[in-house]
Amino acid sequence: MTRRMRLSDAGILRFTPGGKEYTVWDTVAPGLGVRVRPAGSRAYVFHLRGSDATLRVSLGSALLKSVREARRECLLIQLEGSAAGAGPPPGAPAPLFRDFVADTWMAVRRGNWKPSTLRGVESLLRSHLLPAFGDLPLDRIARADVDAWFERASARSPGNANKALALLRQVMNHAVDDGHAARNPARLTRSNPRPRLTRFLSAEEIVRLHEALDACVAERPDREMQAEILRLLLYTGCRKSEIKDLRWSEVCGDTLRLADAKTGPRTVFLSANARAVIERQRRAREGTFVFPSPVVPGRPLGNELSLWPRVREQARLADVRLHDLRHTYASQAVMSGVPLPVVARLLGHSEPRMTMRYAHVGDREIVEAAERIGQAITRVLNGPG
Repeated sequence: MTRRMRLSDAGILRFTPGGKEYTVWDTVAPGLGVRVRPAGSRAYVFHLRGSDATLRVSLGSALLKSVREARRECLLIQLEGSAAGAGPPPGAPAPLFRDFVADTWMAVRRGNWKPSTLRGVESLLRSHLLPAFGDLPLDRIARADVDAWFERASARSPGNANKALALLRQVMNHAVDDGHAARNPARLTRSNPRPRLTRFLSAEEIVRLHEALDACVAERPDREMQAEILRLLLYTGCRKSEIKDLRWSEVCGDTLRLADAKTGPRTVFLSANARAVIERQRRAREGTFVFPSPVVPGRPLGNELSLWPRVREQARLADVRLHDLRHTYASQAVMSGVPLPVVARLLGHSEPRMTMRYAHVGDREIVEAAERIGQAITRVLNGPG
């Protein structure tokens, strides 16, 4: 069903995104409409009917241009196109990448993000995308530019390069929707493959890790807080930020009620070891954060855990990342017979495929169980004797 109304600036703001794209046509300026995308973007479109065909023109974001300006632009396109005996004149120059991101894209997307997500997006823009593409008009960014940038970024950090590429695709999709680019130049750039094998600590390595933590604290008692964070990461399977930024208001008896986890609010169930770490912090200090900054009052401990490289070296775990403590928690759960759906809940996974990475971890225990069953059957067949 065709939607028509007298367009107004206030009315455009009230348009509600649906499950699919739709267009609302103006009853004042024939051919002028506002295209509403499921993601929330709103863009002016103008259909100029000629003798041979209908020419479709994008007039840019409806959030940055008034209805009156759009109607005037439609009139100019009609007049100039008629005078030239051809189609409409070229549109206004495409905005620079940095201006489009700051003025249009962020204005639409900002309200959909959690504060932690917004910080991550701003960091990727600042460190990756704006230095590479900020001074380029949107319609001048070519696939060759994207490929060259991605190769350089991947040499430094393949994981962050993948995140920045995904962000670039989102920005350029919006630019295409608004008519500033004919196609997305990042669409065909292939992301770096993720390692298929998940690294986790063996039982012997877990012992070495704890011994190294104890030794590092014995050398310097001021390392105690960082050592406790590392222990709690292993005992809970939480992400670094979930423990480092933990507030006392989120500690509820045997659980942590995390208000701002990566996948949204979630509950973390504490083992006896984890509860002991929390209680030691309660006895040692007061304040908003369980692990407060010793330098900046009222703030959590800094982003980096400077003790980790020292502990890793002393424990002879050179290939282990901090995030592998989370993998270790998951692998221990699987090897203890915990079903994968329960592991997913413990880790706060929103996608089942994330937890399926640990499915192979229990294969060794399955093989051993099959061997025990085979031995039992053999004893039955051989009879007493």
